[in-house]
Amino acid sequence: MNFQAVLALFSGVISIASFVPYIWDIFRLKTTPHSYSWLIWALLQGTGALAMLGAGADFGAISVAIGAVLCTSVFLLSLRYGTKNITVFDTVCFSGALIATAVWFSLHDALLAIVLVSLIDLLAFLPTFRKAYAEPHSETTATYVLSGIADGLALFALGAFSVTTSLYLFTLVVTNFACAGILWFRRARMAKIRE
Repeated sequence: MNFQAVLALFSGVISIASFVPYIWDIFRLKTTPHSYSWLIWALLQGTGALAMLGAGADFGAISVAIGAVLCTSVFLLSLRYGTKNITVFDTVCFSGALIATAVWFSLHDALLAIVLVSLIDLLAFLPTFRKAYAEPHSETTATYVLSGIADGLALFALGAFSVTTSLYLFTLVVTNFACAGILWFRRARMAKIRE
């Protein structure tokens, strides 16, 4: 087994492990996923995995493919257990992401697809960033930290390193760690206010 395969294996295991506390917290009614974000992430990760594989990402696309399946699972759970705090801002972000996804499907260009998928993913994170800031105890921080680590490992597991194969993974690393940072910051601020 080569080094890239080992990294991909670790990335895949961490990807799966990152969702265990999140799904557990959903059933404990501690975490309330934002359905718009999770639906978009499910679509994007499926699209991203296919585009990355087509561009030669090989093992590096495994965590993204696993993420697509797990994001779909969380989206389905969000229909019952998700947040009911959907704002106009969230709807605008969701609509923009769907429009951008439709544009990508009509163009069929792998590099453009990855650039759009990365931008759409960032757009899809905005409702969750807003929710994480307003309701920091409604999200599971460990999921975002572990997802960022898994995607970082996946970067090193790429069969071919290019903008097409790496940009989306890099975006996932940044957005997952940013969400974890918002959660930590807001929880710390709220704890100080209570003191």
